[in-house]
Amino acid sequence: MRVTRPRPFSHLAAVLCAAVALAVSSSAAWAAHGYSLWGPLKYPEGFTHFDYVNPTAPKGGEIRLVSNQRVSTFDKYNPFTMRGSAPAYVAELMFDTLLSVALDENGSGYGLLAQDAALADDGLSITFRLRDTARFHNGDPVLAADVKHSYDTLMGEYTSPAFKTLLQDVAGLDVLGERTVRFRFKSPNRELPLVVGAIPVFSRAWGDTVDPKTGKRKTFDQVVSDIPIGSGPYKIGPVRFGKDITYVRDPAYWARDLPVRRGTANFDRVTVKIYKDSTARLEAMKAGEIDLMRFNSAGDWARRVNGKRFDSGELVKGEFSHRLPMGFQSYILNTRRPPLDDIRVREALGLAVDYEWMNRQMFYNAYQRVEGLFGNTDCAPQGHPAPDELALLEPWRKQLPPAVFGPMVKAPRTDGENSLRGNLKRAQALLKEAGWTVQNGRLRNAKGDAMSLVYLDSAETGVRVASPWIRNLNTLGIELIFRPVDYALYQQRVRNFEFDIISINFLGTHNPGAEYADLFGSKAAKTPDSGNFAGVSSPAVDALISRMTGARTHADFLAACRALDRTISSSHYLIPQWTSTTHRMAYSARRLAHPKDMPPYAQGETWAVDTWWAKP
Repeated sequence: MRVTRPRPFSHLAAVLCAAVALAVSSSAAWAAHGYSLWGPLKYPEGFTHFDYVNPTAPKGGEIRLVSNQRVSTFDKYNPFTMRGSAPAYVAELMFDTLLSVALDENGSGYGLLAQDAALADDGLSITFRLRDTARFHNGDPVLAADVKHSYDTLMGEYTSPAFKTLLQDVAGLDVLGERTVRFRFKSPNRELPLVVGAIPVFSRAWGDTVDPKTGKRKTFDQVVSDIPIGSGPYKIGPVRFGKDITYVRDPAYWARDLPVRRGTANFDRVTVKIYKDSTARLEAMKAGEIDLMRFNSAGDWARRVNGKRFDSGELVKGEFSHRLPMGFQSYILNTRRPPLDDIRVREALGLAVDYEWMNRQMFYNAYQRVEGLFGNTDCAPQGHPAPDELALLEPWRKQLPPAVFGPMVKAPRTDGENSLRGNLKRAQALLKEAGWTVQNGRLRNAKGDAMSLVYLDSAETGVRVASPWIRNLNTLGIELIFRPVDYALYQQRVRNFEFDIISINFLGTHNPGAEYADLFGSKAAKTPDSGNFAGVSSPAVDALISRMTGARTHADFLAACRALDRTISSSHYLIPQWTSTTHRMAYSARRLAHPKDMPPYAQGETWAVDTWWAKP
């Protein structure tokens, strides 16, 4: 199954994806309505709405969807704690943040809860002034004390460790007035102003109750079924556990007329339905029970998204082109476990993937191969390392694979002058060098132990895509066992790194930042529930991430992210899979209307939830 790696600030994934940072004034602290990474903002102060919305879109109606990221029901409302599963879209719809993003602009942020912001002359702090109109769902004003409470809670012991990783360079938060807060940084960092601007803000009153069993105030991990008190455009409405959840639009939403919100949150109700598996979801779509669904399966899109409602035009198929980064959907090899701790074994496993055959025979030529971490962005390295990249890599030469210093590593191919047979022969040579030889039909080490690996998944349907790889590995004498498990068990095992191989769809970014310490940092490798599934623990990687997040110029930033990409790709922690440059979505043309063009940096369903509207 293709599982999307959620981001801790999922309601502002675009901010974290973009890792937007402040354009620093060299002369004095200043306040502004928005931020840009390296150049001027697209939207000037006083703009009325984003270009990609319909500012006069009617309010009303309902959109019914199913989340592609959910394969089980939910058991809590709190999306920030470690244990359990929160309902889809709860963070996006219910929690406002200090800053918002424009989906037609790469690397920018505009004030939402924050009326303006001022960066200190030395770059070591940023001050946000809250809007005096900002309100929580219970009518209370959003105050500086709530921002501090949210920050302190997310940095506490009961939330996902990813928050601590992303905010590790924040020295603290000061309350300067009833509606003024200042974030202090450990060192100047162009990314941090917008990272802190993406913190979800919730009320101090949420979960502020006494546990009847202990007589003490609830800790945040005990805030499970308490209805969240946020300031976003939606509240939780009717819920049928195990079946669906409905979010209802707050007609008194405090920010409905702000430029960053005008033309958005148009549906009165957003209902997310839960189905057992992808087949049930598809049949529900055909039966008219779902208004919009995005498809990741090329087979479903080409062969099974059809029926009488599509023939009549009630349901339509749309492919919406985007300019999002490729991301790095990959097989993840857990290097905490032998033999995956050997780079030669990892490279050999990758050589057994025949992507070109799979794309022809299984994917209807619908995909492109993933290229490194930063494909389709300026961060993607090309050819040999440039001098500025070499300057960052040379101090670590003895610790890095030699391939880092050669041409950028590309995924092996099986077309043209290349062949699967040739790749498997290369794999055999690598495995032999690593001490693995075929004995009695199985690949064994010097102790006689056979190489047997388990590919953990949360859906039985994943075996179809894995089967060609399994067959090719069997040719090498390697046993790869496909093991589907219940989603709850899958979550538990992944959080505790109890697996050999999994598959994850990592969202891409034009401007990587602190989140990469969670994905590849040494500290995260030892922290359960972090994003470092591969167990990368490398001082060189840590140093490159630090240089990337601390870059003061665009040139320094590009050198660091390109050097990081070379290092990760050459180490074969990940086996790249495939990606698409379009969002494939089927939707009800009878019930839904949408703006003419999709903004280039939109994430599929969230574009629909944010900006579409119901037909009368």
